Amino acid sequence: MSSIHTVFVFAVVAAVSVPPVHVLEFCQSTDPDCHSHDTFRSRWNKSVSNLTQNLDRFSISCKKLMESFPVDEVDGDFVRTVKNCIFSKSIPTPLKGPLRLAAVSKDVIEGILDLDLALTQSDDFLGFVSGSQLLPGSEPLTHRYGGHQFGYWAGQLGDGRAHALGQYTNRRGEVWELQLKGSGKTPYSRSGDGRAVIRSSVREFLCSEAMFALGVPTSRAATLVVSEEPVFRDQFYNGNMKTERGAVVLRLAKSWFRIGSLEILAKSGEVDLLRKLLDFVIEEHFTSINPDDPDKYLVFYSTVVSETAHLIAHWMSVGFAHGVCNTDNFSLLSITIDYGPFGFMESYNPNFVPNTSDDEGRYRIGAQADVGLFNLEKLLLALSPVLSGKQQKEAYMILKGYADIYQERIYELFKAKLGLQGEEEDDGYIIALLLKLMEDTRSDFTMTFRELSELSDQQLQNQDFTQTWALEDLSSHELFSDWLGLYLQRLSRQNESDVDRQNRMKNVNPRYVLRNWMAESAIKKTEINDFSEVELLHRTLSSPFVTQDTAEKAGYAARPPQWARRLKVSCSS
Repeated sequence: MSSIHTVFVFAVVAAVSVPPVHVLEFCQSTDPDCHSHDTFRSRWNKSVSNLTQNLDRFSISCKKLMESFPVDEVDGDFVRTVKNCIFSKSIPTPLKGPLRLAAVSKDVIEGILDLDLALTQSDDFLGFVSGSQLLPGSEPLTHRYGGHQFGYWAGQLGDGRAHALGQYTNRRGEVWELQLKGSGKTPYSRSGDGRAVIRSSVREFLCSEAMFALGVPTSRAATLVVSEEPVFRDQFYNGNMKTERGAVVLRLAKSWFRIGSLEILAKSGEVDLLRKLLDFVIEEHFTSINPDDPDKYLVFYSTVVSETAHLIAHWMSVGFAHGVCNTDNFSLLSITIDYGPFGFMESYNPNFVPNTSDDEGRYRIGAQADVGLFNLEKLLLALSPVLSGKQQKEAYMILKGYADIYQERIYELFKAKLGLQGEEEDDGYIIALLLKLMEDTRSDFTMTFRELSELSDQQLQNQDFTQTWALEDLSSHELFSDWLGLYLQRLSRQNESDVDRQNRMKNVNPRYVLRNWMAESAIKKTEINDFSEVELLHRTLSSPFVTQDTAEKAGYAARPPQWARRLKVSCSS
């Protein structure tokens, strides 16, 4: 299969920051009373009063999962090969205290879990989110799956340090699966200790919530708990073992099933269980598919192909490199999961590799679309036992359409980042030339587009970029004036005001992303139990399209410091 990396590989999505859910529910734009302050306050207070203020009233359950599938109930969490099941029972191992609730997502706690934020200050809540206290109805499970890692089948993998606490149905009827990460050994821990360290947990908490605010489909993070429990890690696999501290994240998703969930069943010849899992996933999460349709698995595959293409386009639009795009890290629901050695590209570089463990650059940012294609090929292979010969041929034709779906989405999104409306013959050339200039000058990906959003046509025409450092870098290219002339002429034919164009562009081009140096700065402070920057980053990245005084003072939109170039992240977490 030829590469689908083209000039549009780093295009764009109209990412829109999502307001708090209770505002959406109680202040619809079609409601004439929305303009009444007293009415809005009344509805707001009613929303808050409906939040659960006692964990005794908070109900989660694994019942549906346990009734739907055979469960491995062998006593103990000793590592073993598991067969003919989807889940294994496994109890979290509590972190050694003292424990501290280091970070909380108010949006998740109130907007998804329907809990009063004040409840997070209780000892019972700390016990719940750290894994030391199970709620009634919770029978923790760990998921069995396999996967292709760095291109090769790795056999049984599974939740080696994660425990599913149960499903929660919120007041809007949404069903969310709650999972602890870093909560101890399971039957799938292999040689691991079942723990996660603070540095990786801070990154997962912050990036999950940051990606949601950017409009990228993602799992969510509710809390971060840190401990004094010593955890030993060789961070860069160079023999330098260090003592770090254990942490646990409570994370949520509509489902944690991934491509590897199906692969392990197909590889093991467990076809009946494969069919049962597929039927469950379709019935629960692909409700537009008729469960009686003889082509339902084909329709399911077509949907996953399309949504995976769109997800990777979302990633590229914000310069996000996942770092470990194995099939066990690719969600069947096409959401971003398993945040490890990820990175947001700074200088525009198609060969950007965030993961120092990726020696060959397999998962470099410019290869993510091709890796998506590889993973979908493996998904098709896993589905083959339940597809007829004719359906397999049709599925292959669906897969061949992946590149077109991806390219079409990339093109649309890139145009949105540049504020281009309608369709003109030279649009593709304007996009391609800009990317070439950015690559040659190593211009900052995020701030180049943001600064183009913030300047008026006249300011761009004057080319005074002393206050816009990314455009100052870009303007050093000998072809910049030529490109700028083409771009301004294109904008002039749109018959809209500067303000309208700037506002549209600022709504899709973030000013703040979770750069590695920002995360590292916060992580260093956590080593002395200072979580102030974790809180600042969480607050900043919850509104990435809005200029914020505290973020500006912290330098989050400034040129990255020199020491940032020496930072490395790895799979060790």
